[in-house]
Amino acid sequence: MSNIGFIGLGIMGAPMSRNLLKAGHSLVVFDIVPDLVAPIVAAGAAPAKSCADAAARSEMIITMLPDGPQVEQAVLGTGGVLEGVRKGSTLVDMSSISPLVAQKVGAACAAKGVEFLDAPVSGGEPKAIDATLAIMVGGDAAVFQKMQPILQTMGSTVTLTGAVGAGNVTKLANQIMVACNIAAMGEALVLATRAGLDPEVVFNAVKGGLAGSTVLNAKAPMVIARNFKPGFRIKLHQKDLRNALLAAEDMKVSLPLTSLVQQMLMALMNEGKGDLDHSAIVTFIEEMARTEVKKAAAPAHTA
Repeated sequence: MSNIGFIGLGIMGAPMSRNLLKAGHSLVVFDIVPDLVAPIVAAGAAPAKSCADAAARSEMIITMLPDGPQVEQAVLGTGGVLEGVRKGSTLVDMSSISPLVAQKVGAACAAKGVEFLDAPVSGGEPKAIDATLAIMVGGDAAVFQKMQPILQTMGSTVTLTGAVGAGNVTKLANQIMVACNIAAMGEALVLATRAGLDPEVVFNAVKGGLAGSTVLNAKAPMVIARNFKPGFRIKLHQKDLRNALLAAEDMKVSLPLTSLVQQMLMALMNEGKGDLDHSAIVTFIEEMARTEVKKAAAPAHTA
């Protein structure tokens, strides 16, 4: 069992930290929002006064934050992890950030004698809760092997994808496929609904064929039920696609479909939908077609 500092207790970090506690690890936790800390402390964790304090009281540190600027502040900033961390400790950043930021943080850790992995996750809140996240890791193989058992308490698949930064490149590839899949699903179900078909029947008809996917199985029922409670928010997916496009620009790679879906997400954010689940990408297509995807009403019974 390990003594772990966990920084970032939001929609993903809270259930991930709970799973570490359930596995028997000791946790020292910190978040800039005190109300997020209290429930995890009630579950058995110890509170920290700052990122530096959490690091000073731990042999390994996990960060789970919204984006690169927050990671840089939490690790490199005043009161950050590197102010309190001991030489020989390990930092695992599980945030979804730019690969370039991951490499910058990794280099700063190396200069202080701290091991570093970037290990973003996929699966959203439901898989964070049941510890079946897909975890994509970048870093040294020996550090990965040491941390793998701890990561496996939060995910069902834990894969070393390359050097530092590779975890986030893999996550960006994942996010491109998920976003484009949801958008394509939206177009398909809007077309079927406009044609007078029941979208639930169409979903059940195609899910066992080549069009079937984990995305389809998870998101089509949400759209049909008009349930956009966030498992992964639109504003966070927009951030991921922005990072993908910035990385692609740096590498001179064209991503035309990613660019289009990122613009859809931006438009939805401007409509005040940034905190909805990313399945609400479908609503962009619905608005253009003036057609809402929903289960057909049951026929009225006659005497």
